[in-house]
Amino acid sequence: MSSPAAVYERELPVSLERIWENVLDWEHLPHLHSQAFSSISLLAHNDDGWRAEIGLPGAPGKGAEIDVRLDRAGLCYWSRTVSGAGAGTEILTRLFPRGPEATGIVVEFHLPWAADESKASIGELYRTLYVELWDQDEAMMRERQRVLDASQHVPGALDQAADKTVSLGRVRELAHRLPLDVELSGRRLRVVSIDGRLVAYDTRCPHFGGPLAAGPGCEAVCPWHGYRFDVRSGASSDGRGLRMGRAGVIEINACEGDVTLRLP
Repeated sequence: MSSPAAVYERELPVSLERIWENVLDWEHLPHLHSQAFSSISLLAHNDDGWRAEIGLPGAPGKGAEIDVRLDRAGLCYWSRTVSGAGAGTEILTRLFPRGPEATGIVVEFHLPWAADESKASIGELYRTLYVELWDQDEAMMRERQRVLDASQHVPGALDQAADKTVSLGRVRELAHRLPLDVELSGRRLRVVSIDGRLVAYDTRCPHFGGPLAAGPGCEAVCPWHGYRFDVRSGASSDGRGLRMGRAGVIEINACEGDVTLRLP
C-alpha cells in the first residue's frame, strides 16, 4: 500500500473496550456527527464490523456505501468507501492500549483516487474533520464510562439513608426557574411545565445513558443516537420501543403552594 495522504495521532482517556464499542456503534453517526453524516441505512453487521449507506450533508441524493471491519487481534480497524462519493478511500486506525483508561490512536488516510498534487491538501481536510469527530466521540465515550461506573455502584447504608425528596420552593417562584435540573439520590431529573402541569423526567436515555435534551413540544431527545421520548408518559415517540426511566413525582401543597419532588 502506498503512503497515506495524511496521518492523525491522538491519546484518548478511554479504555480499549469503549473504543471497540464506539467503532461498532453505527447508529450514532448522523446524530453525534451531523456535520459529516446526514443519514445512515444499515445493510449488514456482526461482531467484526458493519456495512451501511450514508447520506452527506448539503448533498441531497448523494451518499456513499462504507464498510467498517475490525481486526481485534491486530488492534486496528478499517473504514472503506465501497461506492459513491469518495469511492476507494481507505482509512486505517491503529490502536495502542496505554492502560485501563488510556488508548493511543494513529489514523492513516489512504486516497488512491486523488491526484498526486492534491493528495496532501485533501488529506489535511480529512485530518481536520477527524479532529472534530474524535472530540465528539471522546466526550461520548467518557460520559458512557461514567454512567457505567455509576450503575455498578452497590447501594450501602449511606445510599439507603439518602434523601429521596427535595423542596423546589413555592410554585409561583418555581415557574421562573424552569426548566430546572435536580440531582436526587444519584439520579438526574429535569422539571418542566407542560400545558400548566409540572412534570419531572429522568435525563438519562435508557439506550446508552446519553444526556436527554429538550426537544420539540413534549419530547426529550438523545443527542447521541436520536432516541425521542414523550416526557409526560416516558414512552418512546420514535417507534423504537424504549421507555424512559421512572419519572419523579411532583407534589404541591394546596395550602402553602410549596412544591416537592420525590422519587417513586
